[in-house]
Amino acid sequence: MTVVTRFAPSPTGFLHIGGGRTALFNWLYAKRHGGKMLLRIEDTDRERSTDAAIEAILDGLKWLGLDWDGDVVYQFARAARHREVAETLLAQGRAYYCYATQQELEEMRELARKEGRPSRYDGRWRDRDPSEAPKDVKPVIRLKAPTEGETVVEDEVQGRVVWQNKDLDDLVLLRSDGTPTYMLAVVVDDHDMGVTHVIRGDDHLTNAARQTQIYQAMGWDVPKMAHIPLIHGSDGAKLSKRHGALGVEAYRALGYLPVALRNYLVRLGWSHGDQEIFSTQEMIDAFDLKNIGRSPARFDFAKLENINGHYMRQSKDEDLVNAIEAILPEIGAERGLGPTFSPELREKLTAAMPGLKERAKTLVELLDSAYYLYAQRPLKLEEKAATLLGEGQPRLAGITDKLRGLNEWNAQSVEAVVREHAEAIGAKLGQVAQPLRAALTGRATSPGLFDVMAVLGRDETLLRLQDQLKDAPAA
Repeated sequence: MTVVTRFAPSPTGFLHIGGGRTALFNWLYAKRHGGKMLLRIEDTDRERSTDAAIEAILDGLKWLGLDWDGDVVYQFARAARHREVAETLLAQGRAYYCYATQQELEEMRELARKEGRPSRYDGRWRDRDPSEAPKDVKPVIRLKAPTEGETVVEDEVQGRVVWQNKDLDDLVLLRSDGTPTYMLAVVVDDHDMGVTHVIRGDDHLTNAARQTQIYQAMGWDVPKMAHIPLIHGSDGAKLSKRHGALGVEAYRALGYLPVALRNYLVRLGWSHGDQEIFSTQEMIDAFDLKNIGRSPARFDFAKLENINGHYMRQSKDEDLVNAIEAILPEIGAERGLGPTFSPELREKLTAAMPGLKERAKTLVELLDSAYYLYAQRPLKLEEKAATLLGEGQPRLAGITDKLRGLNEWNAQSVEAVVREHAEAIGAKLGQVAQPLRAALTGRATSPGLFDVMAVLGRDETLLRLQDQLKDAPAA
């Protein structure tokens, strides 16, 4: 048997983080078993489905590095096939026309509320002769579900889950306007697409019972099912935007690498010993369903940042510059940058990257820590930097001339001048280096000062010192 999984998002919004994890689990399981992952867009909600959301989902999957096999299937385009199956069930006596009015259905719900029980359709048209049907009511088609016994799902994550059939009513397959319901469409599509494993969130667990009944009514094999616990916030509450319930594209704009987000997501609810860092091939080789926990996973931004920092330190310098440039259209304007780097700035960023990437945990942090490379003169100093420069400015008197006299400009030569200057005025190195850093970067912290000076180059370093030290008194 060839393993076939599917990812089936509804295009009513972005690809959220839970959807990204579901897609990843389906992708990994298919890869592990040499199978296929199919992509189906469940766009039957015509009022809420949008082309922009479809584009966001496809872009999000591509950015995460998750490809799919074959063409994208659009559920709405298959409505005629869904109707055909409903009518087949009707012809076989496994479904029936229901003429209950909206008022009758509301009365059923109200009675259930009063009696403190779940609201269920009471089956009033299950065995009635359609000749009794009121002429002004368009019927729905309902499944004639079993009323005795049990419906069982042997779930790969949740274990054996049992529903008493008396507690499951006859669900609607086809609405009165002839449109198929979600329950019917999913079953027909999964069957026709040859899906062998349905891996999805455990909010669909009750749907599994309903859908199993449709499979059985049609005499089709029921795919294996695995219902993954949902993702909660770090405080254990349902995941919300404040916890990280953002679209995948938002994580891109926040400066996370796709390889890092993928690595983080695979560990949300799945474990493989104590291993935290996985290459893509290691994920594929190790992934299984039995090691998915039954408790909700907790989203932890700090952990994601640590993993992202790890991958940034492992990345090639030029690749990081390219990754930052890719999100410049979203984050560049507020930093006074255009949508692309100039050749000069690209060269400086690449040269500075070894020092920059050691501290930063996101691409945005990386760009901000490189502020000194693209800041416009005269630099605006942060408050702490202004204090350091104000207090230390007297100790910098004369250093500009000493630097200007250098024959060769590199990190070693400028370090030698700064050390000699500090020794000459009887100061510690830090007493000179701190105000010098403030003058050159506008900030109290930066990558190594001498690396900063080397990357800025002679001319820019001297011009920035001239801006900040023009009124410097002699030490």
